[in-house]
Amino acid sequence: MTKIDLSELLAQRAALEKQIADAQREQRGEAIATIKGLMAEYGLTLADIGSRAAASPARRNTGKVAAKYVNKATGETWSGRGLQPNWLKAAVAAGRSLSEFAV
Repeated sequence: MTKIDLSELLAQRAALEKQIADAQREQRGEAIATIKGLMAEYGLTLADIGSRAAASPARRNTGKVAAKYVNKATGETWSGRGLQPNWLKAAVAAGRSLSEFAV
């Protein structure tokens, strides 16, 4: 078995990466040409195709959510959404009930 020098392997890798990039660029160009052809054939514009923002409804800004749980000793609050805060996890782990912190 012949031993291949590291520099030869790196050169081969660079050549392969260049070939891959060239092939990707060529295929991308072909895809764009196909899409432009279909758009012209059917009289479509970019507005007809739309964007992701247009495809999905805009999210409403609902504002802040009211607190459902409060630590009366520190004033810390939690809305009940998302991960449970550390102060509440520690209290529940210490044996306190979640309902004790309900607003």
